[in-house]
Formats: sequence, structure tokens, C-alpha cells
Amino acid sequence: MHTGSARASSLLAARERPGRSSVSRMVRFLWSVLTTVIGAAVGLLLTALILGDEDFEINASGFIWALVIFLLAQAILSPFILKMSVRYASALTGGVALISTFVALLLADIFSDGLSIKTLLGWVLGTVLVWLLSALAGWLVGAVFLKNKLQDRRD
Repeated sequence: MHTGSARASSLLAARERPGRSSVSRMVRFLWSVLTTVIGAAVGLLLTALILGDEDFEINASGFIWALVIFLLAQAILSPFILKMSVRYASALTGGVALISTFVALLLADIFSDGLSIKTLLGWVLGTVLVWLLSALAGWLVGAVFLKNKLQDRRD
């Protein structure tokens, strides 16, 4: 258990070593990016498998480009859509992730050959499945890594 003075001195020591805290922030940021990329890739691929080529088709040769467009659109649009929903339609705030997923899928469909969403069912279920499966995959990747990290520390 830390006392107040021990905690204060450890905080001061952390301030004196800015490289260490910035490295750990960078590692956390890179880990977040990696889990987001893996989650989005898994979400898109599983959605294509679940819905099939009639509704939601992924072309292997253009998949990376579709994934990059999807991820960039999500990263740029999510904060913007959240801000707009808070300002103009607070009831939509809870659905920001779904709305940004839909718009990111729309942009990936328009600007890449790697993704083709063909039916209304593909758009509706595709949006929900990509959102849900991406979130679950990102969470599972993080949980597995954390479990392995904790196991390494015990050994």
C-alpha cells in the first residue's frame, strides 16, 4: 500500500523521466491501433462469411484498400458524428458507432473494389454485424494479450 508521500515521489520520478511515460503512451496508442485494425478486419471478413456474396461481398485483391478506407473513415467520422449528434440530435448519441460504421462502409463500398454491398439486407445487417464483430474481436484480442502478459509476469 502506498502512502501519500511515496505516491507523490513516484509521480515526481515519472515526471523527471518523460521518455518513459511517452514510450508507454506510444505503446498503448500502437496497441490500440493494432487491435482496431485486427477488429475491423475480422468484423468485415466474418460479416462477408455470414451474409454471403449475394449481400456483402469482399474481393480478396481489394480487401486491404477497403479496410484502410473503412478505418480512416471510422477514425475521422466518429468524432464528427458524435459532435453533431450531441449538438443537434442527442437521441442519436447512443447510435454514433452504428452511424459511423454505416458511413465508413458506404465510403469503402464507393471508393474501393474490395467491398461491395448489394442489398438492403446487406446494408442493414452488414452495418450491425461489422460494428458488433469488430468490437468483439478488438475486445478479445486485448483480453488474450492481457492474459498472456499476466501469465508471463507470473512465470
